[in-house]
Amino acid sequence: MRFGFLSLPVAITLLSSCVSTPKPVSDIASNAPPQFAASGQPGTIDTRWWDSFNDARLTVLVDEGVLESPAVGQALARLEQVRAQARISRADLLPQVGAGLGGTGRGGAGNAGIADTLDLSVNVSWEVDLWGRLSSLNAADRADYLASAANLRAARQAVAAQTTRTYFAVIEAEQQIALSSRVLETYGELTRQLNLRVEAGVSPLSSKTLVITDQQTARGGLEARQEDYKRLVRQLEIILRDYPDGKIDLAEALPALPPVPATGLPSELLARRPDVAAADLQLQAAGYRLDAAKRSFLPSLSLSGAAGSSAGSFANLFDSSFFIWSIAGQLLQPIFQGGRLRAQVDQREGEQDEALERYAEIALQALFEVETALAIDSNLAAREAAFLAAAEAAEQSLDISTKRYQAGIEPFFNVLETQQRALNARSAYLSTRRDRLFNRVDLHLALGGGFE
Repeated sequence: MRFGFLSLPVAITLLSSCVSTPKPVSDIASNAPPQFAASGQPGTIDTRWWDSFNDARLTVLVDEGVLESPAVGQALARLEQVRAQARISRADLLPQVGAGLGGTGRGGAGNAGIADTLDLSVNVSWEVDLWGRLSSLNAADRADYLASAANLRAARQAVAAQTTRTYFAVIEAEQQIALSSRVLETYGELTRQLNLRVEAGVSPLSSKTLVITDQQTARGGLEARQEDYKRLVRQLEIILRDYPDGKIDLAEALPALPPVPATGLPSELLARRPDVAAADLQLQAAGYRLDAAKRSFLPSLSLSGAAGSSAGSFANLFDSSFFIWSIAGQLLQPIFQGGRLRAQVDQREGEQDEALERYAEIALQALFEVETALAIDSNLAAREAAFLAAAEAAEQSLDISTKRYQAGIEPFFNVLETQQRALNARSAYLSTRRDRLFNRVDLHLALGGGFE
């Protein structure tokens, strides 16, 4: 028995060199530490982590966003595409069957358009997966499908986090507007009092210009904060697939920060994160495609067959006396293709190397995100406490300065300076509260919980 121009021993040698390509193992997972360096805690990861903020409106919006977001819809559509591709490659493993009905005839002056024979046939063709090349391609497509499913889960997590962050940002923007409005009202009262003092000759005219300057600066800050709010609220509506008209109901204040959640272990994180899982599956798919490329050097076996009948009339087509059949096989061994097959192997090897490095990058990023969110939590807490203390002290100092100015003991310049300090400190406190909530959302997203 011979395989094309190759003897059986040579073909067997080629087959032994084309065994399944093992998936490369990244050193990231194997070298992961036994626990997180930044005070990670063992335990079960929250699956509906947004509920931990105890904000009923937030829960409704996140659930709506995960269902309605265009980003999730796109991920679902991509999943259907790769599912169909896996079914297509699966069909390549099966025989292809077709049926045909035809006829032949001759023309002439006295016999135009009369058929001489009618043919009814069923044709079967099948490329036998002799060495597993087609199975490897199908396995690659199935791995792509599972990777797409993991990416869908990652998309849902990302939308939940984006909805939550934007929700907090809108509330903080509202609070900044309320703060600026109160400060502007204060400047209005100060201006009224100062005008009376200037008219009475008690205060110089320069004091009036100073307060007008600060008042208009505060007005400009209010307008900027209103711009931020209008942009953010419409961004939230887009996430929810709503028309961006800026009309949405939110809570009046930022929620309290819940306790730091359980983080589990680094090895568990790499197994749980959907983006890491997708990268691992894409690495597997690259290995399967490399395996298929190597198997392309081996002979391919194709079988074909046909069965049917041929008769001079339609009635005789179904008469067993006119039944005919045929079967054929072809074993084709590639000999020379100008280096195409070797180049395909090189290409697949490059794709596998790239997939390995992509997995390493994504795995390292996952560990970085968790470690960073844990590490800076205490810094954010200290910053929030410092700005709160500064705001309270500045506001107390403003109250004292205002009373001393009204009593004629302290110059008006001190009131303006203290007013600005109080505004800046209270604004910084609100921003830091939002940043702490953002960091908690980032931690939950980094941990990869939800939508299993």
